[in-house]
Amino acid sequence: MTQDKFIQDNFITKIIDDDNDSGKWGNRVHTRFPPEPNGYLHIGHAKSICLNFGLAKKYKGKCNLRFDDTNPLKEDSEYVNSIIEDVKWLGFQWEKEPLYASDYFEKMYNYALILIEQGNAFVCDLSFEEVKDQRGTLTKPGSESPFRERSIKENIELFQKMKEGEFKDGEKTLRAKIDMRHSNLNMRDPVMYRILHSSHHRTGNNWSIYPMYDWAHGLEDSIENITHSVCTLEFEDHRPLYDWYLDRLSVYHPRQIEFARLNLNFTIMSKRKLKRLVDEGHVDGWSDPRMPTVSGLRRRGYTPESIKNFSDEIGVTKRDAIVDVAKLENALRDDLNKKAPRVMGVLDPIKIIITNYPNDKVEYLDAKNNPEDESAGKRKIAFSKEIFIDRNDFMEDPPKKFFRLSVGKEVRLKFAYYITCNDLLKDSDGNIVELHCTYDPETKGGMSQDGRKVRGTLHWVSASKFIEADIRLYDRLFMDENPEVGGEFVKNLNAESLKTIKNAKLEMSLDSADSNCIYQFERTGYFILDSKDSKKENLIFNRAVSLRDSWARINR
Repeated sequence: MTQDKFIQDNFITKIIDDDNDSGKWGNRVHTRFPPEPNGYLHIGHAKSICLNFGLAKKYKGKCNLRFDDTNPLKEDSEYVNSIIEDVKWLGFQWEKEPLYASDYFEKMYNYALILIEQGNAFVCDLSFEEVKDQRGTLTKPGSESPFRERSIKENIELFQKMKEGEFKDGEKTLRAKIDMRHSNLNMRDPVMYRILHSSHHRTGNNWSIYPMYDWAHGLEDSIENITHSVCTLEFEDHRPLYDWYLDRLSVYHPRQIEFARLNLNFTIMSKRKLKRLVDEGHVDGWSDPRMPTVSGLRRRGYTPESIKNFSDEIGVTKRDAIVDVAKLENALRDDLNKKAPRVMGVLDPIKIIITNYPNDKVEYLDAKNNPEDESAGKRKIAFSKEIFIDRNDFMEDPPKKFFRLSVGKEVRLKFAYYITCNDLLKDSDGNIVELHCTYDPETKGGMSQDGRKVRGTLHWVSASKFIEADIRLYDRLFMDENPEVGGEFVKNLNAESLKTIKNAKLEMSLDSADSNCIYQFERTGYFILDSKDSKKENLIFNRAVSLRDSWARINR
């Protein structure tokens, strides 16, 4: 699916259409994606990326990538670089170079001076805790700061001294002077600036004061001439504050539109909590394939197209809802089924000896790379006297409807021959270690000359021409549909979310596997070479997703 097809008509496109019909913005559409560089992006951010860049694409407009880097205590260049990589990987290109809130620190400071000169802002000596205590509640008005009526001259002098670093962290703040009895708590004299003697990832130690998010956010949109500022619903109650700031300053005023954020079951969607999983070692970093981060999804084997298709399917609404993570997994299956090359891999091998096949013979059989795509062509796979099949494809005493291999039963080896099991060998503990079979040389390619049919078709790998690899089978990171149940999400971690299979047997073509390519292991699932840990001498494949939703079957 192309980007052009992503944006379906929704309430946001209706607003834009109406604006264009009225000529409100001169038929301009200019959006932005404004992440805070305090963590890696997750699937919820990916939906926002697709929406904002998709709207710009749909209306032949522009979309900015802008970092809201107003908190040096939590931000890092590592996060900036990861976000840039994620947006590029999803296939989007922003307008010009990436932009930063820190580009506008001087402008924001001067705007703050204007509010002070108007009598609409004041320097407050209360601590953050005292400000919070005096804010009031939804049913109780707040209390005005004893410093609220400082003179304009004193406020300007104190604010300049704050900027010059003459006060300690938290000693003073700049607050807007609005209304401590306002029904919207965000309007109760909110803090605009706080003192932080901390180095910033871009401006270094040039600043001792940093703008609060609510003060910076609307101004950034205004400075960049954004037409439609698309936010998630939690910012709806902040919109009156953004409006108040921009109206008092008499500057360009974008239109803010809120939509429902993405919520997935079995998934944590908080950067703060995802960071805790990383910091406490519950996962292998931000790119752990069990994480809902874009980098984790990429490492696991998700494709940009699958994420765009998923975003398209769930749509854009004004109502919060929880989306089944199976929709995301199915979007990946649908995408990979069309384009993933097929290979054969045996994860839990048991050896078959074909007793009537020549001892030293190795022949190369034709195998389709993808039956869904004839242009994908064919490859050669080795066949020999000894092969591996998966252990669960054989049963000594099978039930009636077991259509795989058992003693006396005939099955088809995919792309190869019909074989019949005649005998088996066990070790001293009674475990089956070897199967003895015969093959029908007249069934080459998997077709019988006499027209007889078999019900079972097995994948296999030659025991004389194969490679070994470790296989990582990933499952959902949390056991409960709501990871927050019980109040402590780490207690709901799934201890079985990662299983590693050692020394799986894979066909030789995977010796040159590409970490940018996702493969379908026949009858098993979709796998990708791990981009972090896999080495030539120790190949590691991650399972992106199973061929079917096994979790749904387990939980019926």
